[in-house]
Amino acid sequence: MISHVTLGVRDLARAAPFYRAIAAEMNLVERAFEDDGGPEMLCFHVAGLDAPRLYIATPFDERAATAGNGTMIALIAPSRAAVDAAYASGLDAGGTDAGPPGPRPHYEPDYYGAYLRDPDGNKLHLVHRDALQPFRQA
Repeated sequence: MISHVTLGVRDLARAAPFYRAIAAEMNLVERAFEDDGGPEMLCFHVAGLDAPRLYIATPFDERAATAGNGTMIALIAPSRAAVDAAYASGLDAGGTDAGPPGPRPHYEPDYYGAYLRDPDGNKLHLVHRDALQPFRQA
């Protein structure tokens, strides 16, 4: 259903270590930047799938990036251990805690997740659920 999501950041060089750290733990690959006339950006996706994609960029209108209140992007993790590792790596790379890793049975019995914010305040949810196993990487 989703082609891609783009998150705006104030400084791509500052945000890059955070997103690369999380991507490494979540088994996401970085797609090479292809200049399309807009700002430089990062792009991540699941290996072997063209979509969905996660883009990280400064805003096209060159105005300040702001984090949306109530906006959150949830990324599928291949395992509970990947949630834990991505959360820790994200914190080490300049992110802030928005909810530590752990079971969330009030969502679903097998739900496991963590919440963090990138250096610009964008909220990410790292989630592992057995129901999402078709999306799990080898």
